[in-house]
Amino acid sequence: MSPRLDLGPKPQLGYVDSRIDRAADRRTDEAGLAALAADPRTRAYVVGIDWIVMKAGDPLNEPAFTMEEARALGTATETVFLGTENGAARFGIGLPAATAEALKERAGFHVTDLRSVAVHGLCEPEHLPAIAEAKAVLHWHARHRFCSNCGAESVSVQAGWRRDCPHCKSMHFPRTDPVVIMLSVNGDRCLLGRSYRFAPTMWSCLAGFVEPGESIEDAVRRETWEEAGIATGRVSYFRSQPWPFPMSLMIGCFAEAITDDVVVDRTELEDARWFHKDEVAAMLFRQHDDGLTAPPPIAIAYHILRAWLDGEVVFD
Repeated sequence: MSPRLDLGPKPQLGYVDSRIDRAADRRTDEAGLAALAADPRTRAYVVGIDWIVMKAGDPLNEPAFTMEEARALGTATETVFLGTENGAARFGIGLPAATAEALKERAGFHVTDLRSVAVHGLCEPEHLPAIAEAKAVLHWHARHRFCSNCGAESVSVQAGWRRDCPHCKSMHFPRTDPVVIMLSVNGDRCLLGRSYRFAPTMWSCLAGFVEPGESIEDAVRRETWEEAGIATGRVSYFRSQPWPFPMSLMIGCFAEAITDDVVVDRTELEDARWFHKDEVAAMLFRQHDDGLTAPPPIAIAYHILRAWLDGEVVFD
């Protein structure tokens, strides 16, 4: 690695290390939940589909409202019990997207998307896991209001963690979509790709959804072969990250490349190629000679690349 680049301390991964105890045993206690909602220590995160509503501040905004403040913003579409933090309840309150967006024009509010909140550090990072939890579950409610079995309108139960169909009695639960995100490595080189939706300079790890009946390791090998034509052998797990866009779980892995020639599937990727460690280090710090960049520190891809640069990749 080039001596001119000092990687320094590792930044924090986004949306992880939640301080919330989800307290699932309290989701059916309606009287207890009502008492928690009335507690002055209780706070709520307000989400309008993709909009996050915060009280404007300088330099940081405040995303946690009192229940009274949150209810005054508009009629809630759903209210979800997120859990407790130091004994105080945390709720997610959903608003129609138009209602949340209209708050942009009102003094005292900062309304934006969650990705911007995290990337630009618009609030204290301790709030991000709770906002991610609220956004994911509220988005699920907004998109799954009807029973997938019979088509009847379902109702929210268990403090927002289940929807029941009154017609056919089916029960529906919030979904999480598993996604493998992997770095194929070969000595001092790694394989990166460019999606058509990326910013013009950005390259990142390959990624793809885990298919039904598929292991994580098999998904890593399949996606790498399909997207870039690279065969891989051993796979090692790195760490995971909730990714509430809208409700995925990113499963970070390393893969041992056993072939060399890249064959890009242009329907999936704009491009893919091998990068040397010096290049990747420069990309992380926006110092690449050609202006190429890597994902920001909130994304697990940044941390996968950083672990590889730091020599932390181990295959069993």
